[in-house]
Amino acid sequence: MSKYLTEIEKNISKEFIDNGYIIKKITDEKSLEKIRHKVFQLSLISNNKNKNENHWLNNIHELLSKNELNNYRLNIINNINSDEIFKKLYYEISKTYLEILVGNELTMQKRINLSIQLPNDNSSLLPVHADTWAGDSAYEVVVWLPLVNCFGTKAMYILPQNKVHKLNDNFKQIAGDNAEELFQNIKKDIKWLDIKYGEVLLFNQSLPHGNRVNNEKETRWSMNCRFKGIFTPYADKKLGEFFEPITLRAASKIGINYKMPKIK
Repeated sequence: MSKYLTEIEKNISKEFIDNGYIIKKITDEKSLEKIRHKVFQLSLISNNKNKNENHWLNNIHELLSKNELNNYRLNIINNINSDEIFKKLYYEISKTYLEILVGNELTMQKRINLSIQLPNDNSSLLPVHADTWAGDSAYEVVVWLPLVNCFGTKAMYILPQNKVHKLNDNFKQIAGDNAEELFQNIKKDIKWLDIKYGEVLLFNQSLPHGNRVNNEKETRWSMNCRFKGIFTPYADKKLGEFFEPITLRAASKIGINYKMPKIK
């Protein structure tokens, strides 16, 4: 079946299957710039005169306390998700890779998520997990977009594909009693994903992943959103509730609405 794919499509598909993720340069830089500028504008605190978006985002912790963080973050999330143009831009920055990995008839998560992780803040942690453990479909792909350079503990980690079989075959023993015990037992096998601004990460969310306390000197800003094929199986998160169709094609529209002639 893969003989119908181009060499580029074959290579990207193999990389994704073998590793569980790909990190690629964004092909639509204008859309990325619009995304970051919009978030920058929404992030501004009164009387700010800093025009350097990168410096402002990396150093927001100098003005923002962890007690203020959640309301601050939710306000930005609500604003970006009320803007259909913003959502379209987010799709466009990963369109090339989504069409290779997922297809060209897609559904998109209704709400794009934003993560802001201040240095040395233990209130914004995402314990090790796989989304499929909590009712997500195995057919989903997560598009993870950094708005600043993410490296070391300022980034996220994932358990690579070639390490997950050991966990799955011995899950009860390795997982232990809680997420922290699981992390400690797989810590030697996880991979921290260094991702620069201007790159995008697409990953298989059935692989265990998460973050830890950000021990770097800068704040992490990253966004994430799930995509899947319209006609692939859904789990607990349904079409119309959690996902919305974005690229339904003509033949599918005709097929969905087709009715056989009535024969008396």
